[in-house]
Amino acid sequence: MSNTTWNIDTTHSSIGFTVRHMVFAKVRGRFASWNGALTLDPSDLTQARVEVEIDAASIDTGVADRDNHLRSPDFFDVEQFGQLRFVSTKVEAAGGERYRVHGELTIRDVTKAVVLEAEYAGQAKDPWGNQRVAFTAKTTVDRREFGLTWNQVLEAGGVLVGERIEIELEVQAVQAAEAKVA
Repeated sequence: MSNTTWNIDTTHSSIGFTVRHMVFAKVRGRFASWNGALTLDPSDLTQARVEVEIDAASIDTGVADRDNHLRSPDFFDVEQFGQLRFVSTKVEAAGGERYRVHGELTIRDVTKAVVLEAEYAGQAKDPWGNQRVAFTAKTTVDRREFGLTWNQVLEAGGVLVGERIEIELEVQAVQAAEAKVA
């Protein structure tokens, strides 16, 4: 098999995150609008390429006031920086079905290298005849490296918003239809 395009099925995939709140608790959220594609050969995932674009305004933590603050210039500044972007640069085997996906993450026009710890969950044909692949992946980033520096010192010590953001992905992709030649 050779490298082919697989479109991420966002209705069966998710990008979520967790951040510490008030030092001891966690807040979870997700991005509701995003898209992406993989170029891969399931028999050699080290040759894969990944590109994802995320609508920053689609951030959803379940609390409208918090989400609006996250969209503001204090955090994502969605009016000026509407998209977050990830582009892979290298995939290396990490044993079994595990891989390290190296890439560049861009937030607020700041691009930093990140490594996703990924696991290949397999490939199957769905009931409609489409080939699908699935992956899970995780990484942790320091939000300050991307210019997300707003915070508030707490009276009891510590800060309101943690600096480390845990990102978790569940990805299901559908092999793109090959062009028909007449």
